[in-house]
Amino acid sequence: MKNQLWAIFLIVSLSSCACAPEEIAEFAFGGLENMLGDGFMPSEELRALGKFQNTSVNISNSSQNGVEESIIFLRLENGDPKIMAEQREQLARNCAELYLRDFEKADDYDKITIQFVQTDPYNPENVSLEEYTFDPQDF
Repeated sequence: MKNQLWAIFLIVSLSSCACAPEEIAEFAFGGLENMLGDGFMPSEELRALGKFQNTSVNISNSSQNGVEESIIFLRLENGDPKIMAEQREQLARNCAELYLRDFEKADDYDKITIQFVQTDPYNPENVSLEEYTFDPQDF
């Protein structure tokens, strides 16, 4: 019951707050970057490389046959078709290099996978996914 009252208080406080939703999102992402390291969230410069509509990052830690592997998955969605039509592998390499340059904890990871995702605007169920994987030590 006590937790429910706190949740209600928090919801009422945030809904009556004079803050803009963007400020709340910036605060949340700032806390996330403090925990995961500066540069964890993709920069506007990276987004501009392919004029991507959405970007996201996922981190995976796995173990196979006793070997630990940490991978960064950088998902770049709905880039400009003109830019995406030319030299995708070079664009993926440039995106990986830029992301690794900005992310302060990039050295902690074994691989980075760049995922280009294109969604059909007329049928959102039609999705194309193309992946490129690099070793961060190569940059």
